[in-house]
Amino acid sequence: MEKSMSQTKSMVFAALFAALACVATMSLHIPTPGTSGYIHPGDAIVVLAGILLGPIYGGLAAGLGSALADLLSGYMVYVPITFVVKAVIAIVCYFVYQKLLKKVDNIIVKGIITGCFSTALVAAGYCFFEFFIYGNGAFASIPANLIQGVSGLVLSTILLPLLKQVPDFRNKL
Repeated sequence: MEKSMSQTKSMVFAALFAALACVATMSLHIPTPGTSGYIHPGDAIVVLAGILLGPIYGGLAAGLGSALADLLSGYMVYVPITFVVKAVIAIVCYFVYQKLLKKVDNIIVKGIITGCFSTALVAAGYCFFEFFIYGNGAFASIPANLIQGVSGLVLSTILLPLLKQVPDFRNKL
């Protein structure tokens, strides 16, 4: 019975994080010059979903929530790209953070290191997929995607110590 409750709770948290990723992505748009993209707080939720929910639930929550934001915002071509990139980011963030749990005591340092991986994956992931759409023009989006990734790094690092106070997340941080 405990396992199904734990699985149910994980699914509920995944649904909540997917909704939060969607809303955070859509709520605040800061357009990036030279691209059709924008900076948003949704990347912080992607990182936190990976860290807190694990690779499966976190990856699905991050991918689905972010892709839903693209769908609802009219960025149809980016829906599958965003799903893959954001799911991979959450999965990688989970494994990076787990590795850091054994080596680093400071939660802020763990957040910054994990966020650096996220930032690199945002820029590389979108550049990779955009190359098939825009050719060499995809490389022009790297600076804007790095800025977007850094904004997620900063916000997720600020939120980690606060989330450590939540009983369901305390033992994961």
